[in-house]
Amino acid sequence: MAKGSQLNKEHLEAVNQFGKTIAKRAGFRCEWCGGDQGLRLWEYQPDQEPAAENLALLCDDCRNLTGLKSPDPKALRSLRNALWSDIPAVAEGAAIVLSRCKEPWAREAIEESFIDEALKERLL
Repeated sequence: MAKGSQLNKEHLEAVNQFGKTIAKRAGFRCEWCGGDQGLRLWEYQPDQEPAAENLALLCDDCRNLTGLKSPDPKALRSLRNALWSDIPAVAEGAAIVLSRCKEPWAREAIEESFIDEALKERLL
């Protein structure tokens, strides 16, 4: 097995060790929208060592939002509450997705949140 492939496998195994802890923390619901279907771990900063604060439990719909450059504003409304989480993967991850929305309410939600000021400045 190639070295990169082995490192990736080890990284995924380390992430998956947090599965039960994160699922319990999330109450077995999506930490962005509250949904309960298609839940899986999502890494906020995959280039860092896996840690609970760097992981969120997201449904398939919210995971799909992370890759969209111009997500549908209606699909983002449920993410506003996630901005108040004290878990960086939940709050900051949601803020990054919301920042792609050009609606005034999304900008206001980010401005009012408790996310890191440097990240807030970068997003707005």
